[in-house]
Amino acid sequence: MALESSRSAFERARRSIGGGVGSGLRATMPPHPLFVREARGAYVWDLDGDRYTDYVMAWGPLVLGHGDRRVLSAVSEVAEKMQVVGTGHPLEYLAAEAVLDAVPHGERLLWSNTGTEAVQVALRLARAATGRRRVLKFARSYHGWHDTVYAGMSEDDCDRAATPGGPGQSASVLDDLVVARFNDVQLAERLLSEAVERDIAAVLVDPVMSNAGVEAPAPEFLSTLRTLCDRHGVVLVFDEVIAGFRIARGGAAEKFGVLPDLSVFGKAMAGGFTQSAVVGRAELVDQVATGVVHAGTFNANPIALAAVEATMRVLADPAVYELLEQRGSEFEALVGDVLRASPGAGRFNRVGSLLQYVPADGATGLHGTGGLWTKILEGMLRRRVLFMPSGKVFLSTAHTTADIEATAEALDRTLRQS
Repeated sequence: MALESSRSAFERARRSIGGGVGSGLRATMPPHPLFVREARGAYVWDLDGDRYTDYVMAWGPLVLGHGDRRVLSAVSEVAEKMQVVGTGHPLEYLAAEAVLDAVPHGERLLWSNTGTEAVQVALRLARAATGRRRVLKFARSYHGWHDTVYAGMSEDDCDRAATPGGPGQSASVLDDLVVARFNDVQLAERLLSEAVERDIAAVLVDPVMSNAGVEAPAPEFLSTLRTLCDRHGVVLVFDEVIAGFRIARGGAAEKFGVLPDLSVFGKAMAGGFTQSAVVGRAELVDQVATGVVHAGTFNANPIALAAVEATMRVLADPAVYELLEQRGSEFEALVGDVLRASPGAGRFNRVGSLLQYVPADGATGLHGTGGLWTKILEGMLRRRVLFMPSGKVFLSTAHTTADIEATAEALDRTLRQS
């Protein structure tokens, strides 16, 4: 397994694609990005024909694994009839009904394409409803690449003026951001007690901090946010693009028992196809009928919504989440035991089938993680196990106990050689 074809493909891609990859963080894979020609179940095959056990799962969408036949059959049937149309079609409401049936606070939804787009729609609805303009988010949380929310990416950014997360961003829009600290109830209480003076329209929170260490909410954190938002007239928005439909069929509301006003879903809802949605209270969502602009040529396209309806039908079976929990627990135990046996190697945080490698010093982040992860990443790739540069691990119903046992053995060999 020389990875030679992937290296050559990356060199060629850099001559036509900025950075050589379709999404920037893929370029951080050592020794270079992997290029694949086929994906099925829990595996991908690279251009040399070598098979890898895949824990990237397209960065989260594939809770059922690659190429689930139930999803592909539904998509194929629709694709023979239409691709995208400029009219209504039955899948718009059939898929919507399937999503709303799953989400405890789901009264109405809006279709969109990506998580970044849907977050912007949710914030627009909150601003329209409250007549305020600012958004309270939490340090290190990622809510898409848009200028208005890609800031506050360091723990040091709490309770001070937000600064751009990268070059080329407009600093002027960041006056609309107020940055708090995840699980810090006292700081949230202080900032939201000043919601009117600070002009805060929405609290935007990833209930699991999916891109910042897979940190679970403290027992009273989400319920306190709910109480504070009610008290001070603020819209509570859960960004569930990663966690939603992965940690539970009803998302964070089902998992943690707290109902937001709006949730943003993406990734897992469409079983590997591009789709997102803003789901929540009808009075907020229905503002699009009275002036709030929501647009997009590919919103609610038949191909994606066929995938959504089929995926939601599969996820309605409780056995799916029992299996995901089982696989997550097995990974944490078997692969995690290998880490624990190696002094200073780190550990895994886990919420359901979503895990995050945490080095001994505890430092994790969107763009990568410290400790031994870079060595683990490259060493495991050479043993045909594919992980993410950020240290997140996504499991699916297609992974088997044998896959996880083999992964633990491969990690043991990798650590012994590092």
